[in-house]
Amino acid sequence: MDNKISSATNNPIVEMRGIVKEFPGVIANAGIDFELKRGEIHTLLGENGAGKTTLMNILYGLYAPDAGEIYLNGESIQLKNARDAIKCGLGMVHQHFMLVERFTVADNIVLGQPSQKFPRLEEKRELYTQLEEISGKYGLKIRPDAEVWTLSVGEQQRVEILKALYRGAEVLILDEPTAVLTPTEVDQLLDILRKLTDEGKSVVFISHKLHEVLAVSDRITVLRDGKVIGTVNAAETTREELACMMVGREVILRVKKNPPQIGEPVLVIRGLEALDDRKLRAVKGIDLDVCSGEILGIAGVAGNGQSELEEVIAGLRRAIAGSVRICGNDVTNGRPKEVGNCGLAHIPSDRYRMGFLPGFSVAENMILQRVGDAPFTHHGIIQKPFIEKEAEILATNFDVRTPSVNTSAGKLSGGNVQKMILARELARDPNVLIAAQPTRGLDVSAIEYVHKKLIEKRDEGMAILLFSTEMYEILSLSDRIAVMYDGEIMGIVDTKQVDVNEIGMMMAGEKRA
Repeated sequence: MDNKISSATNNPIVEMRGIVKEFPGVIANAGIDFELKRGEIHTLLGENGAGKTTLMNILYGLYAPDAGEIYLNGESIQLKNARDAIKCGLGMVHQHFMLVERFTVADNIVLGQPSQKFPRLEEKRELYTQLEEISGKYGLKIRPDAEVWTLSVGEQQRVEILKALYRGAEVLILDEPTAVLTPTEVDQLLDILRKLTDEGKSVVFISHKLHEVLAVSDRITVLRDGKVIGTVNAAETTREELACMMVGREVILRVKKNPPQIGEPVLVIRGLEALDDRKLRAVKGIDLDVCSGEILGIAGVAGNGQSELEEVIAGLRRAIAGSVRICGNDVTNGRPKEVGNCGLAHIPSDRYRMGFLPGFSVAENMILQRVGDAPFTHHGIIQKPFIEKEAEILATNFDVRTPSVNTSAGKLSGGNVQKMILARELARDPNVLIAAQPTRGLDVSAIEYVHKKLIEKRDEGMAILLFSTEMYEILSLSDRIAVMYDGEIMGIVDTKQVDVNEIGMMMAGEKRA
């Protein structure tokens, strides 16, 4: 197949006409038309499950459409696999990166290329030179000899983009590219995308983050329930209009909340210290009180000890010094179940690694911590009817959209997985909730729902410790904000008197007087 994309045309580079794709019980794409022009960033926007990724997987040859046609520069093509797509000048960066962590950047880039062996020394030098030229041209700063496991998430994403460009991609598809990036890395990525389009490349940007979409897009196509709702110019629309197109109703983008009714400290942390996975001090002498009826937000650039602090409190990482008390009980270095029994619930930052069991059913995931309790277990025997009944109640109350509570949890969208975890944790009626990155990767409707639930629980008297790298989320939800930098608390501020510039300075390492 040799339909390499040409730059000598004003017609759409990519046209997808009448694309239909159906899975058992679900029509993912219902006759979608989509076009991409040279030198533009065209965003596919929609809720989780709207059909965005399925459509682009078809364009990249990973799925065959049930109906419809694909055109490159006006010529009809059929893509049997990703290799065909790459030959046509298409590249895709998936939400979960396809890299071998123990290989170098250069090794990952040549992996899968026609050569039968890794390059000789002379060839490797030439490869390094090529990679440095491409990375310098587009601002993809990366060392070709660095092993992937040593790189940050943002740097790993650059490797994926570099891999696509090295293979000749003229069209780059990015699936939820900012879902796991820090704010600084997001800004860097958007700059890279602009440089790519300045050089004549074309980008399909799959997202549901409205502020990023408006900041980087030329055009925006909104999908809902597998159908195109409309295509608009980014310069001629607003967040509110896009949210309404996505959801089909008005969405409240600003969190509404009453003044907090703050009670006594429920979670008390004193002198807490912990090591990271490299055995380096990541949490350094932290003192914090979280009171009933308040949300204390932990702000900071990712990688400054937030995940280690989250894990120590939840019993997932050992403290080397200091103490954690919940409702007066010392739970320092207690097991997760013991900490939970003392009143802690935990929405983990990495829901796919720590939040649920994808091979288990929705019902089984709903009662994970309570599986040994009555009425779910009787004389050591699991009582499936009681589990299913509880799960159906929670799924209804927390709007978990699933064909059945017996459906495998791994088949749910990201938003529904997060609502399932939220339902499970809050069903135990905890005194303290750790909510770590609670809306990461969620669409506007799911974000609205999660925020509403957190405020409800805060108003009912729950103490909530919120970890988030989304500054708007910290400012919207928190009653007080503690800023972490290099494992320490730089300062704590009341949101009624918040100075965003001061928070920014603390995030960069300046301690509050």
